[in-house]
Amino acid sequence: MQRYGRTRCNLSSWFQMAAQEEDRDGFKFRSGRLALDLPASLAGRLRQPRELLETPEDLGRWLIASGLTPVDPSPGRATLEQARQLREALYRLGMACVRQQPLEPGDMELVNHFAARSPPVPQLTPAGVRWEGTSAPALLSAIARDAVDLFGTPLAGFIRKCGNESCALMFLDQSRSKHRRWCSMAGCGNKAKVAEFRRRQADETPERSK
Repeated sequence: MQRYGRTRCNLSSWFQMAAQEEDRDGFKFRSGRLALDLPASLAGRLRQPRELLETPEDLGRWLIASGLTPVDPSPGRATLEQARQLREALYRLGMACVRQQPLEPGDMELVNHFAARSPPVPQLTPAGVRWEGTSAPALLSAIARDAVDLFGTPLAGFIRKCGNESCALMFLDQSRSKHRRWCSMAGCGNKAKVAEFRRRQADETPERSK
């Protein structure tokens, strides 16, 4: 059982309770939705893939960093494999939304399978909300339910891929203009600005030497 004090009693609000830092304990949380953050646990996906969930302990760290639980739920090897399967299905579904392509039935079936499991349950107490059933499988169910809410609603139309061609991170564009380009202004956005600045400097150098 986990206590979170006084807070709104729904999964979406629970997801929002994590620290606002984009990078936490070696993992990236830049998308605004956990269904898009989990795919980021395979780093360098488009270049040299690097598995960040190598061990059950790594998955426990990710679940804590995500804000879903303050304590290690101690996932086993089987749950780790399931988390990786869910992650890859979420990546494919997210990219299908980015490309405005139909969602693969097999990926939807897998997400629905996880979503059908028992998620963490809120209980009302004098201290506020207490969450019960926060095992690792239950937390994966919460992520899958977030995916159903995201991919199965008009929100899917605002899923974007980072404008950096070598970055595979996706995000939910919640900007007013709906023209957000980067997974992170401090990350890929800043790199793009630096690259553009250097390009302009290189273009101006021949003119100055004349």
